[in-house]
Amino acid sequence: MFLCLMLACSKQRRALSLSVVLIAGVTAPLCADAGLTLEAAQHLALAQSRKLAAGEASIAAARAMAVAAGQLPDAVLKVGIDNLPVSGPDRYSLSSDFMTMRRIGVMQELPGAAKRLLRAGRFERAADKAAADKALVGATIERDTALAWLALYFAGATVQVIDQQVDQAGLELQAAEAGFKGGRGALADVLAARGALALLRDRASAAGQRVHSARIGLARWVGSAPELGELAGLPDLAHVQLHAASIGNQLGHHPQIAVLEREEGVARAQVRLAEADRQPDWSVEVAFQQRGAAYSNMLSVGLSIPLQWDRARRQDRELAARVAQADGARAERDDALRAHVAEAHAMLGDWNSRRERLARYRGELIALALERTAATLAAYRGGKSSLPEVLAARRGELDVRLQAIELDADAATLWAQLNYLAAAGHPIKEARELP
Repeated sequence: MFLCLMLACSKQRRALSLSVVLIAGVTAPLCADAGLTLEAAQHLALAQSRKLAAGEASIAAARAMAVAAGQLPDAVLKVGIDNLPVSGPDRYSLSSDFMTMRRIGVMQELPGAAKRLLRAGRFERAADKAAADKALVGATIERDTALAWLALYFAGATVQVIDQQVDQAGLELQAAEAGFKGGRGALADVLAARGALALLRDRASAAGQRVHSARIGLARWVGSAPELGELAGLPDLAHVQLHAASIGNQLGHHPQIAVLEREEGVARAQVRLAEADRQPDWSVEVAFQQRGAAYSNMLSVGLSIPLQWDRARRQDRELAARVAQADGARAERDDALRAHVAEAHAMLGDWNSRRERLARYRGELIALALERTAATLAAYRGGKSSLPEVLAARRGELDVRLQAIELDADAATLWAQLNYLAAAGHPIKEARELP
């Protein structure tokens, strides 16, 4: 019994000397240099995203429409028969009556070059919006991949910490059973040790399921779950791109704000086109008319001009509607920016708070929990403490270490969300091990 407890105590002393490392609770494979880095996971997610491919198709479609919109409308071929008799001796004859003509002609609508340029510009703005949509999709993929990667990382860290406690609880159960068999311990100690081990194994099972779920969540972005290897070290989570003093300016580049700005650009292009549509498009028509052999053939030339009789209730109303839509797009953009600024300030405050609390756990609370466990073990070895007190100290140590991992995971989640508020494709800093 005492040999097992001495081994456990020795392990506690070594753990105390490495307490900062144990705070992280990360397994060796998770910290391996050869594992899947966060940046590599994001690259994989972007490379296989079909939504990005759809965004490329939307951009190409809008660019093609811009070229088409800048051209003259298709000419219209017009054929027909004019003044065909339907009664009398010449009925249905194409050549007997001098007024009967077989007609073929061409009509061409002639919108001005400036108006055609505006129509093309509307689709160019639509292409810009499609590009902004694609950038937003990319930023969302990078953020969600980062969140999934971090969830798997810290789920693995939790498993490692609980597994360490399971090993320690197994040693304590062996010591309790040996003491009971040797007449130096009580059955209650054996039962208490068995209960503690069973509870830890149950927590280990729950933690293992969380790892399984997190692995599936990451596989949704980077590939099949069975093909996922181990994870590399964490990136630098101690810095974010946003600064409290300049959040408003920085969030002007937020992908969603960019999309709303492009929507406003489309609306403004519609305004300019509605202004141009107050000037009607003219059409010209040329027709050749063939009559019977005894009569002369004819040539007709025509000009068509739409008559805007009620401009105040039609063209002017359409222009007013387009202006209102553009103003609404601007208001929506301003409101979204204000909401993102408030959200960013709140998240930045939460992130700083969790970093401060995490530093307290790393600098004080975990070391104190390890010292308490070591002291309780020493007292138990000297006959001055009971096994339930040792088990309670271990539970307290586990809870503190798991709370530290939870704080670290929360801070990492906020880090990912803050870093992807500004712009897509920001560089991930070099990998590091948890201190």
